[in-house]
Formats: sequence, C-alpha cells, structure tokens
Amino acid sequence: MSPSRPPSPKPSPAALPRTKSSAKQQRVLVVDVGGTHIKTLVTGATEPRRFISGPKMTPLRMMQGLQRITKDWRWDVVSIGYPGPVVHGRPVHEPFNLGPGWVQFDYAKAFRCPVRLTNDAAMQALGSYDGGRMLFLGLGTGLGSAMIVDGMLQPMELAHLPYRKNKTYEDYLGERGLKRLGHKKWQKQVFAVVEQLKAALQADYVVIGGGNARELTALPPDARLGDNDNAFKGGFRLWEEGFIAPAMGRPC
Repeated sequence: MSPSRPPSPKPSPAALPRTKSSAKQQRVLVVDVGGTHIKTLVTGATEPRRFISGPKMTPLRMMQGLQRITKDWRWDVVSIGYPGPVVHGRPVHEPFNLGPGWVQFDYAKAFRCPVRLTNDAAMQALGSYDGGRMLFLGLGTGLGSAMIVDGMLQPMELAHLPYRKNKTYEDYLGERGLKRLGHKKWQKQVFAVVEQLKAALQADYVVIGGGNARELTALPPDARLGDNDNAFKGGFRLWEEGFIAPAMGRPC
C-alpha cells in the first residue's frame, strides 16, 4: 500500500485512490480543530503536535500549518474533529471562533485521501466511551455535547439552545460564562446543567471534557472527567468497524 503524501497548501486536483486495507492496517491522521489550537496525531506517534489557531484560522491556513508540522508523517486516511455542527460528514455552519471557508472546503481533495469529519465534542466523546448511555459535555471556548447509546454516536448542538434569562447553555457553561459568573457560580451552573441533562436524556453517566473541565474543584454525581487526548482515541475509532455513526455519511 502506498502511503499518502503530506498535505499541501495548494491541493492537487487529483485525490489519492481510496485505500482497500482494513481499519487495523490503516494509518490514521487525527486533526482536532479548536478555537485556540489545532492539534494532530498520527497512528504510531506518541506525542501530539499543535499550532496556534484563533479567529483568523481558515481551512487553507490549517492545511499550511499541518504541512509544516507533519512533514515526517505518513497516513492513509484522516479524521477531523470540527468545532460546529456536522451532518452526513459535512459542516453545516461556519465555526463561531474561527475564520471563514470551512463549509465549502474540499477536505478529501486537500488531504488527497479519504476523510471522516465529525463534531469535535463527538470525537472526544467517542474516545471517552465505556459502554451504556453516555452524555459528553465539553467545557471550552464554547460548549460541546454528544450522546452515545449502546455504541451509537449522536453529536448534539446544545450550546446555543436557550437556557436562562435570554442566554444560552454556552453563555453559562462556556468561557464567557466562566468569566462573567466567576468560578463558584460557574461551577454551580455546571452541576445544575449536568443534573438536568442527565435526567432528561436518561444517561447512565456523564463525561466532562474540554479545556475548562480542569477548573472544576468537584464533580456532579455519576460524572467523571474526560481527557482532551481522548479526541485522538476517538479519531482513530472513527475508522474502526462498529464505531461509525450513520449520521456521518460516507467518507469525504
């Protein structure tokens, strides 16, 4: 099997042939797109690599950054965790905390290999899953959410739903909420939302991930901390049989 080439800032119009190897043989490049950093890891590597993201980050700039830090890596397929809603494997809205151009970008053409793209919270949720009915909440710049029921992954978009006083769940639990409310009141809201959503969704347990999960000094009942590196585990699982959500659609 011929390895894929490193990404190029000016993608070739020709994509590489789809690999015919099994998921166990494939080398997977996982890309976790965040509001402050873009992190990446490839099968066989032990340490993720990263570069700074931010409100001017476009998909082309992402490709340029990946080209710069992955010159010595090779892969056959790619998993991308995207900070926004994804339907049938495609982003449906531009991300709130990044630059434009993500919805129409041709990811398979840019990487020159098959790509599976899902919501970033869903990818971390998949890497955190231990069976049963699991609710995942990602406390970061925004609020990520996903549900897995008996192995079936369902990304959710709770962040911008109304919560209290004409504000959304993200306004209370995201970075803005932490700064506005202060640590004590913010943590109280985290507990309240976890209790509310766990009951409403009949979850067996809740995993709380994201960069601000470390700000919690205690955890709600039936909740445990996630690990941001589980996003990479979830990205690898996207290519394993039995872990693909129907809503993802075919690889790009």
